[in-house]
Amino acid sequence: MPAELITRFKDITPEGALIEFVVWRLPEPVPPCGHPFKYRLVFIVDGKRVIGFDNERGKGDHRHREGAEHPYAFVDIDRLIEDFIGEVEQWRREH
Repeated sequence: MPAELITRFKDITPEGALIEFVVWRLPEPVPPCGHPFKYRLVFIVDGKRVIGFDNERGKGDHRHREGAEHPYAFVDIDRLIEDFIGEVEQWRREH
């Protein structure tokens, strides 16, 4: 089974920030993840990633916020998108 695109979204906010996410279903998990998804969700302001969620081979599920990297407990795609949007909304309220 080849990789299957689950969702792709890209938008520029009224303030000029970029919100983008891409999620794929893979035939096998990306180690060390136990789920079959590969994802990248980013919020970029002034050319810099301020929020990001992804799962790299060797690193697993994690998130980025203003340069710091933290583990992320992946549940499912809906929760991933909700968590990402929540982080973006929180950052926007703070800035």
